[in-house]
Amino acid sequence: MNKLKFLKPILNFFIAGLLITNLSRILLFFMFSSRISNVDEFAYLFPIGIRFDLIILAYVAFLPTVLIFLLPNGFLSKIWGILKIYLMFFLCLILFMELATPSFLIQYDTRPNRLFIEYLVYPKEVITTLVKGYGVIMLIAGIVLSIVIYFAIKKGGKIFKSYPIPNFKIRVIAFPIVAFLLFFAARSSLTSIRPINASNAVFSNDQFTNSIALNSFYTAGFALYNLKNEEDMAKMYGTLPKDEALKRVKKYMTADCTFLDTDIPLLHEQKSTHKRDKPFNLVILLQESLGAEYVGSLGGLPLTPNIDALTKEGMLLTNLYATGTRSVRGIEAVTSGFLPTPSRSVVKLGKSKNGFFTLADALKRKGYQTSFIYGGSANFDDMASFFNGNGFDNIIDENDYEKEEIDFEGTWGISDESLMRKANQLFTSYEEKPFFSLVFSSSNHDPFEFPDGKIELYDKEKNTVNNAIKYADYAIGQFFKIAKNEAYYNNTVFIIVADHNTRTWGNDLIPINKFHIPALIIAPNVEGGITYDKLMSQIDIPPTLLDLVGMDVKTPMVGRNIYTLNDSIPGRAIMQFHTTNAFRNGDDLVVLQAKTKPVQFKVTKGDKMTKTTLDPELAKDALSHIVTASYLYNDLEYRLENKNKE
Repeated sequence: MNKLKFLKPILNFFIAGLLITNLSRILLFFMFSSRISNVDEFAYLFPIGIRFDLIILAYVAFLPTVLIFLLPNGFLSKIWGILKIYLMFFLCLILFMELATPSFLIQYDTRPNRLFIEYLVYPKEVITTLVKGYGVIMLIAGIVLSIVIYFAIKKGGKIFKSYPIPNFKIRVIAFPIVAFLLFFAARSSLTSIRPINASNAVFSNDQFTNSIALNSFYTAGFALYNLKNEEDMAKMYGTLPKDEALKRVKKYMTADCTFLDTDIPLLHEQKSTHKRDKPFNLVILLQESLGAEYVGSLGGLPLTPNIDALTKEGMLLTNLYATGTRSVRGIEAVTSGFLPTPSRSVVKLGKSKNGFFTLADALKRKGYQTSFIYGGSANFDDMASFFNGNGFDNIIDENDYEKEEIDFEGTWGISDESLMRKANQLFTSYEEKPFFSLVFSSSNHDPFEFPDGKIELYDKEKNTVNNAIKYADYAIGQFFKIAKNEAYYNNTVFIIVADHNTRTWGNDLIPINKFHIPALIIAPNVEGGITYDKLMSQIDIPPTLLDLVGMDVKTPMVGRNIYTLNDSIPGRAIMQFHTTNAFRNGDDLVVLQAKTKPVQFKVTKGDKMTKTTLDPELAKDALSHIVTASYLYNDLEYRLENKNKE
């Protein structure tokens, strides 16, 4: 072991770091115990916390560890003082973040995040506020930090003392092992497709308790990292004054909008044309990668016999276009109705993690039980974090299934058939309580894994997109077979809708044919066997569903309720493809690209595009939707009013 003594400074760094973060976590636990102890699973915050602590410590320790292994003794001794300062600096920074946490938690109900970083620009105002509001906490924090820095200076030399580096052979043997341990600690998983993120700390329905499990160096660093994904869209495509942008967006909204006198610019009251004394439940069956080209009732391949049969019981939306090419973009559209932008979906961005408008939040305020049900990991794409902070009470993923409930488990999670049974089980448990649920399938995802013996294969080779779609359709059929025998069925609005198409490609500037997706609404107040053929955007789905539920609601959504849309108004669709945005009004399509002049096309049958003369006003309308999305997100204006103001 003496030969490995040269790694003792790194080990001491990890021990000191874990002491800081876990002592802080214990202190926070006792400070807020009356709230945290109300969560049944509160003990999970400690093992989860250590996991995230190791992530940040591994990232910080990577550089000095590599240098210790690679540099010769003579040169290493010359720069050891710098490495010692490096390690002590980060320990003090981690401590500073933890000391800053209690006051931030009291004020904002979460650990330091994007807001914390933004406030660093205004030190005078922030420090004054903290001193006045949290003087005692700040005084204690200042004393503790001063004492630690004093001892770091006095004792740091011993804690991070350098030791002779062993011969080359020992280093060659030890380096792969140490590198692997650092890699494992930083990634925190060897089996998952991606490294863990903040969603992996979501173990309860209490956002506050979940945040305690993290550490503040991680949460602030994660927010800082995400700044690059929250660019001002105006800088990429041009500028429009906020008032003009909002005015242009409003003219594309449905005529029944009564805008409210609040600081939320697009907040309006939507009146239901299907008003009921007892509103219906709402279930969104979001289908992974189900393009219109695979749906028989839309002229596609004969892969969806169950959905095709169900069209006789509901309304098929034949001219619907997805807003993007990723699942999070579809989730963003159908749950919040938010406009697509070339920035990452709001599901993954920092400012939308709490208080962002969703159907779940709106319906929860009306007394609904709300849930997200998935066969895979809810932490993927940071979904759990978004849902947890925006109105979803119950988040069910692959970890919540009993062994006997699972027919098959593949790369992306538990099979759709098991998912649908789980959903039905939850819905029946609500009894007379109204509920809203987003049920998200995963079987139709590369590598297209599903159980044997369920369907007659379309392709000879089993694991293909065509066969996976056919299995996903089979699971939908099984769900409706069992749901029709349940009490909730006749009191529920269902929609089967895709998140996006499969692989989006094509020779056009934007392959709009690959954005064409199916949607089928089945509800007690919807006549069976009908179609809605006007052009629609995925963001039109949530306002239309709220109308069918049968209640008046407040909403900031810009999507159109098809039941109050004048027949003379052409349909509209908005599509985002990497850094390209397409805005289609009727058959006129404007394409915006970053730092490039817009171009316009005429869309004909089969989604064929022919270039035509640019209409400057239509181009401004297209730009206004991008700019407005940026304003609404950055200014925290896509939300409902505080509950006490309603």
